[in-house]
Amino acid sequence: MTIDSAPIPVTLRWAVRLLWAEAAAVGLVAGWLVWADLTATSTDRLSALLVTVFAIGAAVVLWALGRGLLRRQAGARAPAIVLQLMLLPIGWFMIQGGLGWLGVPLMVLGLSVAWLLISPPTTRALGFE
Repeated sequence: MTIDSAPIPVTLRWAVRLLWAEAAAVGLVAGWLVWADLTATSTDRLSALLVTVFAIGAAVVLWALGRGLLRRQAGARAPAIVLQLMLLPIGWFMIQGGLGWLGVPLMVLGLSVAWLLISPPTTRALGFE
């Protein structure tokens, strides 16, 4: 295995930063969910725990994908793009539910990170060209 000494392109650095920001945001939501699970008076415990575990897992996966991309592991790009594209239906349903102030930025974020991940400098840095 060789280590590429070329500098990491700006597009890849920003994609990683945004993935890590998403991981931090989902981590904060997971923390709130843990607190809500512990302080709830009546709830469906299994459903609450599954949602909490899902949020924790999502934060870990986003962080790991960012780390993989920073290490120029080409296999981290496709799952990262899929997760970003998943923000599109989430944002759409938020807009439909009256939360356009949150849905539109989520959609823009998803498209922006996906674009950064398929941009030519990132593609070259990950060894696809």
